Amino acid sequence: MGHMASGKAPDDARTRHPYGRDPDAIERPVYSATIRPHCSLSRLGFRVVMIFCGGVALVTGIAFLQMGMWPVTGFFGLDIAALWLALTLNARRGRSFEEVVISQIEVLVARVSHRGERAEWRFNPLWTRLHKVEDDEYGLMSLAFVSRGQRVLVARDASPTERQVVADGLTRALAEVKKGY
Repeated sequence: MGHMASGKAPDDARTRHPYGRDPDAIERPVYSATIRPHCSLSRLGFRVVMIFCGGVALVTGIAFLQMGMWPVTGFFGLDIAALWLALTLNARRGRSFEEVVISQIEVLVARVSHRGERAEWRFNPLWTRLHKVEDDEYGLMSLAFVSRGQRVLVARDASPTERQVVADGLTRALAEVKKGY
C-alpha cells in the first residue's frame, strides 16, 4: 500500500538552503506509493490447498474406481490440474505492481507487469486532476489521473476501500503541489 514521503522540517538548520527554499526539494516526492494486487494465498497456503484438494480427489477417485466408474477418476485429475494452473497464474499476476510518485514538478505513474514490462506516464501536476467513479453500494470503483486529454487508471487492482485510501493521499498531494499557484 502507499505511504506519504516524509522529510525534515523546513525549519531544520541542516535542510535550510542559504538562499531560501532548497532547490533540491522540487524533485523530492510529496507522495509516493507502490500498489500491489491483493494476494490472499501464500506459498504455504498454496501447498495446503493443493494437498487438501488432491487428497480429496484421490480418495473420491479411488472410491469411484472401486465402483467401476473409472472415467470419473480421470476427471478428478483434470480438476486438480486446472486448479493448480489457475492458482499458479494468479500467483504470477500478483508480482505486478504500480508506482505513483508526485513531486512539485511531475506526476509519475509506472505500471510493471508480472513479466517485468514497464509502462510509464508523466504529467505536469498543475494540469492533472483525479477522476473518480463512485458507487453508493460498493465505494470507489475507479480512479484515474486526467491531464490534457490523457487518462490513466490508478490502483486498478486494489479493492474499493484500498482505492479510497490511495485517492485520499493523491488528493492531498495534488492540493499541496498546487498550493501557491
